[in-house]
Amino acid sequence: MNAIPPLLDHLVLATPDLAASVAEFARRTGVTPVPGGVHLGRGTRNHLVGLGGRSYLEILGPDPEQPEPAGPRPFGVDRLTGPRTLTWAISPPDLDAAIAAARARGYDPGPAQPMSRRTPDGTVLRWRLTDGDSAHPCGLVPFLIDWGESPHPAASGLPVTPLLEVTGTLPDPEEVRGPLAALGAGLSLAAGPAALSFTVDTPNGPVTFA
Repeated sequence: MNAIPPLLDHLVLATPDLAASVAEFARRTGVTPVPGGVHLGRGTRNHLVGLGGRSYLEILGPDPEQPEPAGPRPFGVDRLTGPRTLTWAISPPDLDAAIAAARARGYDPGPAQPMSRRTPDGTVLRWRLTDGDSAHPCGLVPFLIDWGESPHPAASGLPVTPLLEVTGTLPDPEEVRGPLAALGAGLSLAAGPAALSFTVDTPNGPVTFA
């Protein structure tokens, strides 16, 4: 199995305290994530770090400058007690074809939903992603994303910590092998507590986040 999943678009490191997690990432790696933008109406914002190529890390947390959203914040941020690598996204060449193919293979990644965020320079990025409500709750099965006509975040001059590997553990890894295969996604799996972790190369040497 490849150390880096094919089609990887981004990893999601969610946190109840965005400023603290960004500072901790900078302390551990020597690289400071940059503001990505605001998810208007959803109560979150993010900071980003490139992972090399067309992949990046999204550090996502509550946005104290937004009013409380009408519903729960994305990725269960409201329930987190500390930072955690929650899930990951792949970017297939054709999102709708990938959804149809996965359903034909017995796994429904959910419908594609439109999303957007406003970057610090005022640009609005728009994309589509699968909603993930039917995804395996462990987060090891990725959601799918299509950036459409928007510029890809990894192409925006982000600071980079090259990705070395992504690994997942689950008490029974066989639970997710079928959905991963249906999506054409690969992930290095081992038995253990449900968790997703990744290692990046940094000025301070390799650093692992879970």
